Amino acid sequence: MLRGFRLLIAGAVLLGMTLMFPAQSRAFDLTGAWASHSDLCGKVFTKKDTQPVFAELSDLYGSGFIADGKRIIGKSVQCTIQSQKQDGNNLEIVGACATPIMNQNLKFNVKILDDDNIDRLFEEIPGMTLRYARCKL
Repeated sequence: MLRGFRLLIAGAVLLGMTLMFPAQSRAFDLTGAWASHSDLCGKVFTKKDTQPVFAELSDLYGSGFIADGKRIIGKSVQCTIQSQKQDGNNLEIVGACATPIMNQNLKFNVKILDDDNIDRLFEEIPGMTLRYARCKL
């Protein structure tokens, strides 16, 4: 009886600690191939060896990007992530980006909808978003 009472008290203490110290939000992992719609993943991306790459005619079907570590790769742009800051479901990424004709620092604002869906927000155009879905290749 005393043992059962101790287990009950220990459980109550653990529950109380959980309520007092809520879990920290985990950092969002952007790694993977992202397409403008999940149904288009097979038309926007293909695999070379084990890595996702853009399909030959991907531009005809939608947009997308590949995030791999400190790199974000678009069809005609490559960015190196310089900083990344998450505040709840909002993610701000600053990257040094290069196209065949220019280099530029860009800021990307992303709203995390869930593990496999994000909205890219555009500060300069309030209300404009682009939705992306993580592709399962």
